[in-house]
Amino acid sequence: MMQHITGIARNQMVFTSLEDSISEDNPVRFIDAFVENIDLKALGFELRTPKTEGRPSFNTQIFLKIYLYGYLNGLRSSRKLEKESIRNIELQWLLFGLTPNYHSISDFRKDNASGLKKLFKVFVSFLKDADLIAGETIAIDGTKSRAHNSKKANFNQKKLDRHLAYIEEKTQEYLDELARNDELEKSTTITHIQEKIERLKKNKLHYEVLEEKLKASGEPQISTTDEDSRALLVQGQVVEVSYNIQAAVDAQYNLVVATHTINRNDRNALSA
Repeated sequence: MMQHITGIARNQMVFTSLEDSISEDNPVRFIDAFVENIDLKALGFELRTPKTEGRPSFNTQIFLKIYLYGYLNGLRSSRKLEKESIRNIELQWLLFGLTPNYHSISDFRKDNASGLKKLFKVFVSFLKDADLIAGETIAIDGTKSRAHNSKKANFNQKKLDRHLAYIEEKTQEYLDELARNDELEKSTTITHIQEKIERLKKNKLHYEVLEEKLKASGEPQISTTDEDSRALLVQGQVVEVSYNIQAAVDAQYNLVVATHTINRNDRNALSA
């Protein structure tokens, strides 16, 4: 009877290296070479200077490598990148076995947004020099990305007017009911109605503040959680609070050569 294929005993010692684990044509080698040959300071990255006391900090290159690896492999979460740096042999090779925590990874992205944008332009120039971008035919399209802002937390003047009108209507109803109960001297009911009126007053103040912000912004709508997001048509008549991500792709090898994020629909997007 044929036996099953057997693996290596888990307690068997194996002599190998990270270098032996990564093939010569593995994309992580390109990430490594690309980052090692970039002047991060010239691009505006915040460089971590060596400390004379305390625990040493990570080199900025380490964070850029892990960021690019995540981008290449669809890993957008800092927590996932931290986890992958522990178990993923490619990241172990790329990061020399270092495992930055997710806070540090997240801070790098937030602190170096401008540098990352400039890096993208440098990379596009590199692709053009390598004849990977023809620059003859460019396709442009947009896709909607939902924001961290519910539709309930997005307001335009019409919506605010509707809320304020509702509050006025309900307040008047409660005042009328309060007057009737005053005559009947129902103290418990009166207290309950007064509490409702106070809640309506607070809600009215909230919407009036939003109305002032809307007028001051000069925008047709505002969002209270993700402030730059807007209610956009995503498909047919479906509206979601979103961003509109525009991408330009070169026809030769379908490589992205430019991106831009806006908070309005596709009409006039090319002029944004």
